[in-house]
Amino acid sequence: MLVLLPPSETKRPGGDGTPLDLGALALPSLRPHRAAVVDALVALSSDEDEAARVLKLSAKRRHEVADNAALRSAPTLPAIDRYTGVLFDALDAGTLNAEQRSWLGAHVLVHSAPFGPVGALDGIPAYRLAAGTSVPGLPALRRVWAEAVTTALSARGTSFVLDLRSEAYVALGPVPTGVDAAYVRVVTEGEGGAVRALNHFNKHAKGDLVRALALSGPDSATRADFLAWAGGAGWIVREKPAGEMELVV
Repeated sequence: MLVLLPPSETKRPGGDGTPLDLGALALPSLRPHRAAVVDALVALSSDEDEAARVLKLSAKRRHEVADNAALRSAPTLPAIDRYTGVLFDALDAGTLNAEQRSWLGAHVLVHSAPFGPVGALDGIPAYRLAAGTSVPGLPALRRVWAEAVTTALSARGTSFVLDLRSEAYVALGPVPTGVDAAYVRVVTEGEGGAVRALNHFNKHAKGDLVRALALSGPDSATRADFLAWAGGAGWIVREKPAGEMELVV
């Protein structure tokens, strides 16, 4: 089982890990694409005003230009600890024990814009780049990543993918054709069984779900395995057309 998570715009600063090692990240075939994006961001950062414009930074966030300038030299944190925000606060990986974090490391990839999907325990620096940003000197990020990520995921091999990414990040790396994958939408039920999608609580529910997976450490090799685990753990998960699933909260 492989779980794909989106990143978060907000990140924890600093870190105590060694500087970014592109060759040590998950999906090593993505190294040249990672290097190209990192080089473009570092180059962009040489002009703070232009970088702030391209990255759409407010005056309070202009310090993130310096984060990008230092991508190759800054200290790192495990990806699962670097990101903050609703999903990652709910996951609360810092309170998990070594075995539970090891499960995340083996089963979870976080799909970043500059590095592509990285392992939950891969060390990454603080950065600023969103999926929809056009970086000078690069093709559109979808052209940089989509085919390469799909190929890398195919080479990694997995029997079942639980896709919790936002649609913007799905576009940066569709799950390979032929792989059993479920794109998860979080919904709630109202009176009469009416279903509506959630926004803020969408992210919270996904974080809660991944935390529950890490706490129990299931060996869910198939869709049926995951659904059996979810039902036994008290989650309401429904299969929908086109391979999707609804997580009802």
